[in-house]
Amino acid sequence: MSRKVCLITGATDGIGLITARELGKLGWTLALVSRNAQKGERVARELRQQCRNEEIYFKQADLSLQRDVRRVARDVAETYESLDILINNAGAIFWKEQKTAEGIEKTFALNHLNYFLLSNLLLDRLRSAPSARIINVASMAHRGVKIDLQDIENNKIYKKIRGGWIAYQRSKLANIMFSNALARRLEGESITCNSLHPGFVKTRFAKDNGGLFAALVSVGMTFGAISAEKGARTQIHLATSPEVEGITGKYFDLCKPKNPDAPALDEQAQELLWDVSESLTRNSQ
Repeated sequence: MSRKVCLITGATDGIGLITARELGKLGWTLALVSRNAQKGERVARELRQQCRNEEIYFKQADLSLQRDVRRVARDVAETYESLDILINNAGAIFWKEQKTAEGIEKTFALNHLNYFLLSNLLLDRLRSAPSARIINVASMAHRGVKIDLQDIENNKIYKKIRGGWIAYQRSKLANIMFSNALARRLEGESITCNSLHPGFVKTRFAKDNGGLFAALVSVGMTFGAISAEKGARTQIHLATSPEVEGITGKYFDLCKPKNPDAPALDEQAQELLWDVSESLTRNSQ
């Protein structure tokens, strides 16, 4: 059996790290992407030892920056003839409004445009695999919001007290909308695309924000969060299980398809979001 090739973003912490460990144990070739080069190299080295698998590599990138997304995509395309699995897992919440060096609001840039651009750039390599899967980590946090195309970069929403949380919710809604729109475009091909909710997982989520918000999240995790091992189960299932072969355009929770909120299923809104995303990524280098 040929060795599967899998790219995992946000792979040095939390559910990304657990996913990398479990897929590495299967003997898969792994490309792990994250921002911290020193930590990434250490994690890759440790996983090679733990999994007894020398085909685990680290690629540094700040995925909020389109130039880094493009660089990683080029590197992967030059290194591997085909890509079997793409797991878009990297994401974060920013309680206060931040702009990337490219001038785009950071929540939208990292949590959505990163998924959109990386997936599209790697389609040729995914098409070269016998059967490929794109897995987008979303969240049940998408419930209760809608995409506002007049405020797509959350400039207005950040003026509200809970603006950072709503921006995060919108980005997770965008993950599901993008997954469904991409699944439609890939109908009849050998690539599936699904999104998922991992659960409320005990990770480093929100800790870089500091202040009251980070403290509240930490308390919530202490009493109500599941382990990273449990949180990773659904994306590992989507990457490995024969049960989901050919299933596409679905939202999973606890390894089962579930219905997301109605706005996530609005095809017209999905297409409008696609157009905006395409426009915001078209001219990046």
